[in-house]
Amino acid sequence: MRMNFSTVLLGSTVALAAVSGAQAADAIVAAEPEPMDYVRVCDAFGIGYFYIPGTETCLKINGYARFQVSFGPDEVNKRQGWGAQGTSDWDAFSRAYIAFSAKSDTELGTLTGFFASEFNADNDSDVGDSLINLDEAYIQLGGFKAGFFYSWWDKGLNGETDSLANITEFNSIAYLYEGGAFQAGVAINELEGATTKANGIGVQGIASATVGGVSIDLLGGYDTEVEEGAIRALVSAELGPGVFQIAGVWASDPNVYFAASEWTVATSYRYNATEKLAITPGLQYWGDYGFVSDADQWRGGLAVDYKITSGLASRVSVQYTSRDIGADTEDFVSGFVRLQRDF
Repeated sequence: MRMNFSTVLLGSTVALAAVSGAQAADAIVAAEPEPMDYVRVCDAFGIGYFYIPGTETCLKINGYARFQVSFGPDEVNKRQGWGAQGTSDWDAFSRAYIAFSAKSDTELGTLTGFFASEFNADNDSDVGDSLINLDEAYIQLGGFKAGFFYSWWDKGLNGETDSLANITEFNSIAYLYEGGAFQAGVAINELEGATTKANGIGVQGIASATVGGVSIDLLGGYDTEVEEGAIRALVSAELGPGVFQIAGVWASDPNVYFAASEWTVATSYRYNATEKLAITPGLQYWGDYGFVSDADQWRGGLAVDYKITSGLASRVSVQYTSRDIGADTEDFVSGFVRLQRDF
């Protein structure tokens, strides 16, 4: 009887230990870690892109921080839309700019989504002196582009002397054909808000060619609201240690694309003195300034760019303007000093 009780007790103990061990083993089993998808560099679209984890879309983030002091007659009042009410002949402001570009390959070509914004801050106390501005937002598939972006009229000469356009940014639909050294494009621009009239559109057309170190742009724009247009030619050529540029514009009358004068000619030469230093003199003349017969304006100036270190650059611009409209003449000096950190 004693042996039977001992046997039963021993068997029960072993069985209980086995069950307890099984439960303990189940309790400490850990799940396998999820595989991690590290950020990978994407070199298919240039420097700075990386793959968005889990996708085949490449993303690039870049921008700059800028501090600038501008000078000239009533410089503060030139901040149109900032609410400036002062009459100071100099003004300091700061800007932050950030851009996001997403690209991926498709059977119809490269698909791009682009967004950029500016954050501006002035020292005046008026409402609107610090504002956020949508700079660009568009979708592009191959040569087709739609959204809010800078038009071909925004391209200018090196330096800060020239003024070759009026309004350069629109909600637009555009198509650009690229055939190696030759390009041709057409764009439709919404003009609502750009002028006082309603329901108008603008039409642009461009043809560009590059041969060796010489490129030529022929650009035209027609404003349906005022039924006037403008044409522009711009030539850039690598010459010696720099780039020589010359441009001319003619307008039938003031329009959304050019409204300063009936015609103008501008030129500049960017002299790359060293890897860090560039000096750009420029000159421009406006004939029939303000579309007034025998009125004119000319401007000459100099821009100096210096790369302080990697990612940090400075620019100093000094411009002299002389304006003659009938009996009214005006001569003044303007410009700015800029410090900019790119990333």
